[in-house]
Amino acid sequence: MPRLFTALEVPRNVALSLSLLRGGIPGARWIDVENYHITLRFIGDVDNRTADEIVDRLDRIDRPEFQAQLTGIGSFGSKKPHSIWAGVSMSADMLALQGEIERICQRIALPPDPRKFMPHVTLARLKHCRLDDVVHYLSGRGNFHTTAFNVSRFVLMSSKESVGGGPYVTEEIFSLRDDNFAYEYSDAETAKSYF
Repeated sequence: MPRLFTALEVPRNVALSLSLLRGGIPGARWIDVENYHITLRFIGDVDNRTADEIVDRLDRIDRPEFQAQLTGIGSFGSKKPHSIWAGVSMSADMLALQGEIERICQRIALPPDPRKFMPHVTLARLKHCRLDDVVHYLSGRGNFHTTAFNVSRFVLMSSKESVGGGPYVTEEIFSLRDDNFAYEYSDAETAKSYF
């Protein structure tokens, strides 16, 4: 069974902005643009029955759409950096969605995610890169940000066991609730009741 994780997709225009950050660190392995995503919860290798249960429970999530924005560039691994990322401004709605997915995973007996949730888009994997090159790269790009974008769904993705960075496959898509549509609809219903 492929490794599973839940994620938010990165819109094409935002992915193109991120692609302009590629290069500038000798030895870095840059993630392909089509593989950019924001991981909500890494699930890992599970059997088919567990995968079906995960899909069934994720399909019941009823959360509103929200806005997200990429802001800032950083690295994981302070003395020996192992990846470069673009940060994501965290909203209460994003945090609530991630928390609900975490609770679902724990209810079906998956171990809790040991890492604190820090939304980001991985841009590059670093294996044999010099710290000075990474510091220089980051110092010139600290003010990176994109325009806000609407998050109307989340996805269940899979990856083959590899070094990381894709290719990823979207297995399932889960829509978020469009509260604006709901309000417009209820206003229309209210208006009809007056006539």
